[in-house]
Amino acid sequence: MSGLAESQRRQTGPVRGRPRSEAVERSIVEAVIKLLEDGVPLAELSIERIARTAGVGKATIYRRWNGKEELFVDVVRTAEPPDAELPGTSMRDDLVALLEQLRQRGLMARSSALLHSVFAQMKSSPKLWDAYHTIVIAPRRRKQVAILRRGQANGELRTDIDVELVNDLFIGPMLFRTIMQPNAALPEGLSEQIVDTVLEGLRPVSS
Repeated sequence: MSGLAESQRRQTGPVRGRPRSEAVERSIVEAVIKLLEDGVPLAELSIERIARTAGVGKATIYRRWNGKEELFVDVVRTAEPPDAELPGTSMRDDLVALLEQLRQRGLMARSSALLHSVFAQMKSSPKLWDAYHTIVIAPRRRKQVAILRRGQANGELRTDIDVELVNDLFIGPMLFRTIMQPNAALPEGLSEQIVDTVLEGLRPVSS
């Protein structure tokens, strides 16, 4: 079984649906994974084909997802490491936890040929990539910005700077290494190094 399938089994599955339907949802997600492992491109994965592979009716899928884009996003989301549990002890510690999750995602994408292929195909489909951005990326960014605003309120971060820009300063280096430089090192301690380096110039200066 691929790393994607194994990771999916460790997760709780798609967020849609009631607990009693988790087994059905899991079978649908696993049907998508099986088809992808068989080499079927995302563009050729119809709801009808997925339903047939999962042994369910199309209506069963549409009751849980509005379309195949949302279903594909859930397949990727359940394969990724779960969102980080934030320590809540300081802005610095929360930022490290978020970057460490991003580093782990990068390592997983590198080790899973299937996951790497899925991301590549998602980026070539504007509709699918927009769905992933809306469902996954945008909420994560809002969480990141909220942490920075809290840091400003607590005196951990200068108040005269744009938190949206600051967020890019923290996230950018990790994204660059995981996406633009797929062979770049992602060693342990990198998350702490990035956060501490950026914070060095962004902490309030006492009078």
